[in-house]
Amino acid sequence: MGSSCFAGAMEAVSSAVIKNKDMLTDLDRVIGDADHGINMARGFEAVMKKLESAPPQDLQSGLKTVAMTLISTVGGASGPLYGTAFLRCSKAAEGASTVTAELAEKMLRAAIDGIESLGKASKGDKTMIDALEPAYAALSEKMKQGGSLLECMESACGAADKGVEYTKTIPAKKGRASYLGERSIGHQDPGATSSAIILKALTEYCRTAGKE
Repeated sequence: MGSSCFAGAMEAVSSAVIKNKDMLTDLDRVIGDADHGINMARGFEAVMKKLESAPPQDLQSGLKTVAMTLISTVGGASGPLYGTAFLRCSKAAEGASTVTAELAEKMLRAAIDGIESLGKASKGDKTMIDALEPAYAALSEKMKQGGSLLECMESACGAADKGVEYTKTIPAKKGRASYLGERSIGHQDPGATSSAIILKALTEYCRTAGKE
C-alpha cells in the first residue's frame, strides 16, 4: 500500500467506524459514557473532510493529518489515544512510500507504545491494548514466517478479535468502566472493539486493493 492508496485506506477505516457507531455506543453505554461510537464517528468524518480538502503529499503527512484531526475532534480519552497512535505511526513511516509487512509491524508497535505511554494501560486492564498487543504479536510472528502484508494483517485481525473476547472475562482497571469493578465482567471493551474494527477495515482494504 503506497501513499497513493492512503486516502482509500482511510476511507475504508472511516466507513467501518461510522457504520459501527451505534454498536460502539451501545457497548460504551453499559460500562462507559455512552459516547465512544458517536465520538469516533465524528472524528473520522472530520478526517475524511480534511483529507478531501487537503490531500496529503505522502504517507507520513497523511498519518499526521489523521492524528491531529482526531485529537481535535474526538471527545473523551479516545481522541488523545487514537491521535497519539496515528502520530506515532506517522513518525515510524518517515521516508516510506510503501507499507510493507515490516513497516506495518513497526507502525503498530509505535502506536501501541504511544497508547501505553499516554494511557498508562497494559494488557489485562480491559482496554484497547488487549486487542492491539495480541494483534502485534500475531503480525510480528507471521512476518517472521515470511508472510505477505495481507497475511500479516489477517493474523493481526484474528488475534485482535480474540483480545476483544478476552476483555469480556476481566474487570476494567482504567477509565470510567473501572468504577464498575467486577460488574464490568461480561461486557467487551468499546476501545478494544473499535481497534479491532480499524484493523479489519485496513485488512479488507489490502485484500480488495490486491496489495499483498
